[in-house]
Amino acid sequence: MEQPELLPGTPEFRIKLQQDGALARGRLLVEFGNNGTNKFLLHAGSVVAAEEWPGLGRHNRRNRAELRASGALVDAPPGGVGAPKRWVAAHDIECNSSSAAAGLVLGYDASGPETWRTSEGHPLADYLSSGWRPPRKAWLVRGSNVSGHNLVRQLWLKEGLVSLAATHLPPLDENDPTKSTLRRYVEEAYEGAASYNQKRGLVDELHAFLTQMRMGDTVATIADGWLHLGRITGDAVQTSSPGGLSNIRRSVTWFPKPHAYEDLAQEVQQKLSVQHDVVDLTSVLEVLDHLGEEYPPTPAASGDQPVVERVEPRDVELPPVTQALAADLLVHDRAWLEELRELLVDERQIVLYGPPGTGKTYLALKLAEYFGGGPEQVKIVQFHPSYAYEDFFEGFRPVEDPETREVAFRLTAGPLRELADLAAREGNRHIPHFLIIDEINRANLAKVFGELYFLLEYRDRSVRLTHSGDDFWLPRNLFVIGTMNTADRSIALVDAAMRRRFAFVELSPRTEPTAGLLARWLEREGKDPEPAHLLDALNSRIDDPDFAIGPSYLMKPGAYRDGGLERVWRTKILPLLEEHHYGEGLDTDARYGLRALREGLA
Repeated sequence: MEQPELLPGTPEFRIKLQQDGALARGRLLVEFGNNGTNKFLLHAGSVVAAEEWPGLGRHNRRNRAELRASGALVDAPPGGVGAPKRWVAAHDIECNSSSAAAGLVLGYDASGPETWRTSEGHPLADYLSSGWRPPRKAWLVRGSNVSGHNLVRQLWLKEGLVSLAATHLPPLDENDPTKSTLRRYVEEAYEGAASYNQKRGLVDELHAFLTQMRMGDTVATIADGWLHLGRITGDAVQTSSPGGLSNIRRSVTWFPKPHAYEDLAQEVQQKLSVQHDVVDLTSVLEVLDHLGEEYPPTPAASGDQPVVERVEPRDVELPPVTQALAADLLVHDRAWLEELRELLVDERQIVLYGPPGTGKTYLALKLAEYFGGGPEQVKIVQFHPSYAYEDFFEGFRPVEDPETREVAFRLTAGPLRELADLAAREGNRHIPHFLIIDEINRANLAKVFGELYFLLEYRDRSVRLTHSGDDFWLPRNLFVIGTMNTADRSIALVDAAMRRRFAFVELSPRTEPTAGLLARWLEREGKDPEPAHLLDALNSRIDDPDFAIGPSYLMKPGAYRDGGLERVWRTKILPLLEEHHYGEGLDTDARYGLRALREGLA
């Protein structure tokens, strides 16, 4: 059988599966698939996830089933207890594209150019020519401070161009260089003249400017507090320039009317705050088109640009509070839930605080699933004293290579980064996503949040991340609900920065809706109301409201089996109160025991 021809100059690519770190390997082929991209050869021995996720497309499902039926995918040897089920490629498998291969391996649809990586971590996209892209894109190019010169005012607007400074870059011998090729040029030309991070940024900017930008694209720049818009009218050219400040150029037709930065839509300001010299603004192209709609599109070299219908972006909305939700949560005052909804809309982050057993986590989960439209948009984490920024957001963690057993540190995303990336995806930006932080006050919050404190308050800005160096912002459709046990630490001990960024909502057995919750639950379940009377009597004897006992302890089936109420009181409630009165010599059973409380109610 004739072997497929591998694409010259490209390395082997890998996907590492989550949970067990198993690897799939493959190579790009010269032949193109029916979607216009290079085919991909999945190597024999590659490990494939047996589980299929809801996001897997129909074609990939059918392909996996056919490969399984033909024996091309066979069962992998079983792992340890709790290990995920895996399949193994019995022979090389030719896939229509790298994305088809990624979906085959992962069990859900994924971008092959971004998912497949070299052993050094470079994405497959770096080794592809620019290929297909949307008919028109939008770009931010910074030029107001290039080595101290305001090129926007001094050169760009006068001469009708936009440029990049690439002083050391030699003449390029390719019209459409891949990112891999550009990396080789930059590594050689800037050896000793730039740091690793600077060279990586320059490669990204050159790739966008040279190969991703096209005639007819919208270009934006900022100078002196004004946004200038225009359209690209020429191909990229290399030329000499004083000091090498503008030696890679594209011609631009600038629109005569600038726009004040402070008047721009928040989503545009957010994208413009990214601190790179070239930024893809295509996600806000419709808004930019609206700003420049009096100026018709510029014809491209091959004819007029296709007319792209402008679609108004959908705003983030939380569903209204219904009577059914209030009844399900046993909240008799629907206005209280409506206020919670308004706080989430206005603040984006709240903390539910109160004594133990007041249902803070339960309520947070229920509200998040209701407002987010299901559990898929909800992620929960629990803070503890050793929890750190690297656990919460991103950090370098030791990862073992399954073949060599060598351990290397890899940058790994934490739950907040994962959820933020999911919420920011195209098509998800109008869907609310919720992060629930249980026991939020048990961690060192300044240590855990780091520079993210800024983003909690300023959702329209971005910051440069500590580890990855990426520019990052918190999407407006990401909401945070924290829970805090006041018996564990007083609310007064939460730092001022935290209190300024979160709205605090109390759940206390002394106030509604928690005060009457147990009685309403007992009535709905058709049970004796005595436990509600006993709980009220107990809390009336507790002198510190932070140590009041919530109704959750008595809303479990075990409390209503034979001897269950006494058992819960003896093993759950009294130990909490003994700890509260530790060292005082108080007989807690005589004061808070069931017999004492029942005598008081008689």
